[in-house]
Amino acid sequence: MSYEAVFFDLDNTLYPYAPCNEAGKRAAFDALRERGYELDRETFDDLYAAGRREAKRETRTTAASHNRHVYFKRALRRHAGDPAVASALAAGDAYWDGYVDAMSLCDGVEAVFDAFAAAGTDVAIVTNLTTRVQLRKLARLGIDDRIDLLVTSEEVGREKPSALPFTSALAELDCRPSEVLAVGDNVETDLAGANALGIDTALFVADGDAPADADLPERQRPDHRLDAFADLTEVAT
Repeated sequence: MSYEAVFFDLDNTLYPYAPCNEAGKRAAFDALRERGYELDRETFDDLYAAGRREAKRETRTTAASHNRHVYFKRALRRHAGDPAVASALAAGDAYWDGYVDAMSLCDGVEAVFDAFAAAGTDVAIVTNLTTRVQLRKLARLGIDDRIDLLVTSEEVGREKPSALPFTSALAELDCRPSEVLAVGDNVETDLAGANALGIDTALFVADGDAPADADLPERQRPDHRLDAFADLTEVAT
């Protein structure tokens, strides 16, 4: 069927996440080494993981749970016993510089967006993370002028699968749930969140394997599965 709008997740949906995350961590590791921290990569990874766990535990359901500067602030305090303000800032900045430099669109994204534009289908990005970082990613990917709306969990105050990011996008585009398709890689945040509102869903995982329907509870099951991003043209127009 055709839809009035398509809501896309960003991370690991429009581009592969894993290589970018690794590039970001490598850049942050190098930045800390340059600042005199005598860390090997294993120790760095352990500190990063500990800072990430602590941040996610204490900022759960909010966009701050993804903030790499928070991860490094917590990790360096654990490592050095002091705030390490300048180092946390340097590591966080280096992470995102390295991450963004490694980004590239999945095959087929631009052609699908062109098809949506020709069909008059609105494109929204509905994403968990802070607004500045997601704006930077969209600019890097060269699709900032191809989307009609960006909704981040930071600006609505709740993370997917909360209804708020989705209902905010519906209101902005003046669409009913039945007129929208939501596309994402995460069955809990992207699919369960949209399914709960009666929005049709499509599962596409840019990097990694998608779980089988038989392994998923009903609330996480997609209406469509995409083997390639280009398959969206047939599903949504």
